[in-house]
Amino acid sequence: MNTNARATVLPDVVAAYIEAVNAFDVDAVMATFSHDAVVNDARREFADSASIRAWVSREIVGDKVTMDVTEVAQRGTLTIVRARYDGEYDKTNLPDELVLTSYLTVADGTIGSLVIVHNEPSPY
Repeated sequence: MNTNARATVLPDVVAAYIEAVNAFDVDAVMATFSHDAVVNDARREFADSASIRAWVSREIVGDKVTMDVTEVAQRGTLTIVRARYDGEYDKTNLPDELVLTSYLTVADGTIGSLVIVHNEPSPY
């Protein structure tokens, strides 16, 4: 992560999101999102509560995904979380240690947007 990024503690709602993911708790995950939240996971957009709930149920809780946070940075209203992911999902063509970056915007104590990316190392 860019050295200009400031290490910080997780906002409460982001910590609650990660705790709920690791507990495989659909309702607790959903409680962290605003009513008009948008999620983009692997370039697939989920832009309403029903589609976000289906994604959480099937691909997070259903696949028993866990997150082990390795880095946190704050850039204005954007919280950047890098974590090692594991679970019972199809790991074909994925690295042995899957590290994904989550970009979260938080407003009024809820997550308004979440983008999850498998970043490539910077060429610079």
